[in-house]
Amino acid sequence: MSSITYIETFSEGPGGWCGWQNGNIGPTALEWRPGQLISRSPWWIDYNHAPPGSGYMHLLYSLGTFGAQGEAMREAGGANRFITGSFPTNLTDAQFTVKSAGELALCGTKFLLLIQGHVAGRVGGWLCTGQPLHITDRVHEQSIHLTADPKQWTALGARHDRTDMYGVRPLADVLAHVDTSMLLVLYPLDVVPMGPLDGNPHCLRPDRDYPVWRHKLPEGYVALEEIRIDFA
Repeated sequence: MSSITYIETFSEGPGGWCGWQNGNIGPTALEWRPGQLISRSPWWIDYNHAPPGSGYMHLLYSLGTFGAQGEAMREAGGANRFITGSFPTNLTDAQFTVKSAGELALCGTKFLLLIQGHVAGRVGGWLCTGQPLHITDRVHEQSIHLTADPKQWTALGARHDRTDMYGVRPLADVLAHVDTSMLLVLYPLDVVPMGPLDGNPHCLRPDRDYPVWRHKLPEGYVALEEIRIDFA
């Protein structure tokens, strides 16, 4: 049986990859140069999985994995070579490899792969917390094995008002059906309100409903030079 490999070198554009920057509602075009895609702070605070979900995160890179992409995604990421190449959405036991460099003040977060897929009427998301990626100032390559071992992953869940869209679904089912997106994120964020609040902050939206102390959040940049997925 022949193997299948997805390789994105960013030589001809972002390849469908985009970001979520602070101050923008929706996907954002990242800084591209031939052979490199750069994501810089400040990043948007993703509050869709606030407690009772798993918490807040920054979305540095995002790629849709199946189906028609909306206009905003097309404008931000350009032609999606994962989708046009009809690559599998079954990532079970795949090898996910990143070639990258950069500088990050992590503020207690880790740089992680996030997968999302539709299962039983909800989008289930899992963070590969057991195999964090490491960013250094020199370009280097690192790989993670996408095993269906729950000890390697953390389920996202959903905030109080997003349970109609997001929910905890079995890892094996999501890993076998990543038909929504794959992302590289910084998690977990320490979101600290700037000043007193009335009520539960997790029922509000940080940076929209109330200001936050941004020095508590990660800063820096990541430059991707290659993403490779070797499918099992």
